[in-house]
Amino acid sequence: MRFNRPQVARPRPADTQAVDGAATTTPEAAGFDTLDLDLAMRRTVAELGFELATPIQVGSIPVAMSGRDVIGQAHTGSGKTAAFAIPIIERLAPRDGSVQALVLCPTRELAVQVNEEFTRLAVRYELRSVAIYGGDSIARQVEALRRGAHVVVATPGRLADHMQRRSLSLDNVRVVVLDEADRMLDMGFAPEVERILRRCPQRRQTLLYSATMPEWVRRLAARHMHEPVTVEINTRPEIPAGVRQVYVQTPWADKTGTLAHILDKPDVTMALIFVETKRTADVLQAQLQRRGYEVGLLHGDLTQRDRDKAMKQFRNSHIRYLIATNVAARGLDIDDISHVINYDVPLTPDEYLHRVGRTARAGRNGVAVTLITPSEILKLRDVERHARTTIELASLDDFPAAALAGGG
Repeated sequence: MRFNRPQVARPRPADTQAVDGAATTTPEAAGFDTLDLDLAMRRTVAELGFELATPIQVGSIPVAMSGRDVIGQAHTGSGKTAAFAIPIIERLAPRDGSVQALVLCPTRELAVQVNEEFTRLAVRYELRSVAIYGGDSIARQVEALRRGAHVVVATPGRLADHMQRRSLSLDNVRVVVLDEADRMLDMGFAPEVERILRRCPQRRQTLLYSATMPEWVRRLAARHMHEPVTVEINTRPEIPAGVRQVYVQTPWADKTGTLAHILDKPDVTMALIFVETKRTADVLQAQLQRRGYEVGLLHGDLTQRDRDKAMKQFRNSHIRYLIATNVAARGLDIDDISHVINYDVPLTPDEYLHRVGRTARAGRNGVAVTLITPSEILKLRDVERHARTTIELASLDDFPAAALAGGG
């Protein structure tokens, strides 16, 4: 296997230890100058404003640069895209032909986001990346692949379509990345992922990133990876200091009316409304539209054009409210969201933390509101306990403004 740079064995971090026959490391943030990047990449990360490498980058990049397989366990927002993109960009040899690296992502939004990150980081390299995903023109994707792509970022279903059409060959793949492997399992992509990995050359490097390690992910690693180094980041994402967390009790029959009362509050300038299912998202949008609200929608059954339109309208403040499912909202990064509203109680503490972190960005204040029916108080307390946070009761008559976030 020939790469652009020699496979130099680098010293492992001091806290590396053996766990079940594999090496495990729990690194801390450090400067990018400690990672032995080449000059072009050092200049690029500096221009992009990257000052400190995150723990997952510190742990992953040196190991991946040495050619070893990596299992990275870290939450969304930990900087894992650069953790695998930087070694791929530095080590691939553009003159050796097309599709040398394959990145599998569970959603269209994440595939687009990862491809954009590759484009930014590869600005000084003769490296082309292409994103292929459902909902986009397959003819356009075929043409992009014909022009030559060294890195393909794909959702499993659309990649399987291209493999069947023979518009893409995996014979030259040297690196495979499984990004958010647990989400791919949740979304039912396990069979496609297994088939794709079997079609890739056995002599390759495999990098797997996952927030959690369900049994399928562990079995996948055992079947398709060779003596991987596990980089485990145990810290959960923190709730921004400027977020005030509240819950509002409401009977089920009044839930939409309660939400409408909240949206009418003057401080609710931009609200991201989370629901658990696509069906709930569709019904809620119709209910709010009948009440006269202009509301965007973001979920997996929409066409890519409709999803892009909804996100653009929300980013540009052409609509003030956006209803989204958890998976669809991944990759949605907007600083001006004043309120996150959990129309449905999050199923897990991690889900709650992921949602709440969408407000109070860039030093701003924000409010996270969870609507609960009387029977859901124990579910909320469970989220509160496991997320190690406090969610206070609020009434519609005395609703907290974003300006008060963090107080009281």
